[in-house]
Amino acid sequence: MNTPIRRLSIFTMALFAILMLNLSWIQGFRANALIEDPLNKRQYSEYLSQPRGPIEIAGESVAFSEDVAEDGTSPLYQREYTGGGMYTPITGVLSVYSTTGIERAQNSLLDGTDDRLAVRNFRDIITGRDPEGARVQLTLDPAVQEAGYNGFQNGGFQGAAVALDPSTGAVLGAVSYPTFDANDVASVTDRNTAVANFQELENDPSQPLLNRALNERYPPGSTFKVVTAAAAIENLDATPDSTQEAPDNLQFPTGPPLPNATPGGTCNGGEPDTLAHSIQISCNTSMANWAIEMGGQTLSDQATAFGFNPDEGEELRIPLPVTGSLAPPESEDSILGRAGIGQSNVEATPLQMAMVAAGVANGGEVMRPYVVDSVLDSDMSVVTETQPETFSQAVSASTAQDLKDMMVLVTGPGGSGTNGAIPGMEVAGKTGTAETGGDQGTHNWFIGFAPADDPEVAVAVVIEHGGGSGGTLAAPIARAMMEAVVTE
Repeated sequence: MNTPIRRLSIFTMALFAILMLNLSWIQGFRANALIEDPLNKRQYSEYLSQPRGPIEIAGESVAFSEDVAEDGTSPLYQREYTGGGMYTPITGVLSVYSTTGIERAQNSLLDGTDDRLAVRNFRDIITGRDPEGARVQLTLDPAVQEAGYNGFQNGGFQGAAVALDPSTGAVLGAVSYPTFDANDVASVTDRNTAVANFQELENDPSQPLLNRALNERYPPGSTFKVVTAAAAIENLDATPDSTQEAPDNLQFPTGPPLPNATPGGTCNGGEPDTLAHSIQISCNTSMANWAIEMGGQTLSDQATAFGFNPDEGEELRIPLPVTGSLAPPESEDSILGRAGIGQSNVEATPLQMAMVAAGVANGGEVMRPYVVDSVLDSDMSVVTETQPETFSQAVSASTAQDLKDMMVLVTGPGGSGTNGAIPGMEVAGKTGTAETGGDQGTHNWFIGFAPADDPEVAVAVVIEHGGGSGGTLAAPIARAMMEAVVTE
């Protein structure tokens, strides 16, 4: 064999070896990932030939499969959704264009291919029974979800709200507005219209596809003062009666001065103000001074204890992915002071601020949030059931009690959040009005929990570019969501 032929033979064999390795990698190691890829249209086509398990809230199916075949022979299953857009940010949608939300996160259980359903699947093969996906039961409370959804819809607001059971971490409500009706993009009989609708949603500047409750970060404004107060009590031995300088305008060695809530505003006539009163009326300058005294690392560490600053790859999943919130350590006084009042580089999701409120409500113990309560097989046997799990001990029980007492002042006479009060019941709260650095108006916040003496629900509400205050815009929605729990 001459040299050119030998080289060609070796090259050809090398190509075959590479081809075999590639096929082995795809079929042996990448098969499941490719099958589950939401861009796999063949996967979507297979979904249409078999029923998919329902997604349930309070025992009612809010997402289910229905045979829409017109010829009466080959089944053609289409996903149907109830509640308009109220549940879409959580349930997500199964469509020819994408799979999102719980539909994606729990896909293998819903379509019946999960290994935990192997025994059932084998039994169905033996008996000739048609396969069915498992039913996924969510933690959402319909009354809480509806109260939040109606508040945004009726007010014409954009933003989000989250309600948690502080003792377990169960997500009772997760509203993102604007939203969309999943049925508009789920049609299998008119795919062109469904795709066109989805593309229109993608191009909508109001971003109805964005789950603001879990995946949008906002400056939390004065609601972050709860974290600053927690750090002061835990690290500086502060008490609600401890005082801090509270000038009408706080001057820094560099950078612009920090005013109080309104130009010329005052907290205590310019005199030192107590921590309790600073929380009650939401004083900027005193809380900035607390942050400067403790230092940037201490403030950041306290935020981390509540759930901020997750390591890369360690962000929460509930099981939906949650964007990590940020409160990095600052060193320059001008930046650190503003971080202490929830501005500067501090950014939080509504879920994160609900975790702050829930941690205070639960004696300083932050529970890990979750939205899937249980998964049942088609025979109603339990496949999985979520057990409450501690996320962190953010503060001591005594610190949590001090924070709770101060937050009760916020919704009482003279507080900044009286619109969050529930008649006949003590409610703990904190308002926030966050500057956005633009000309679109402030973000308006309220976090809180009720009843203050035996908390059943913790909430966080943010209204984008409301231009008002957290006490006037966000607090009424938070109150309605809390009332849905405590007045049942």
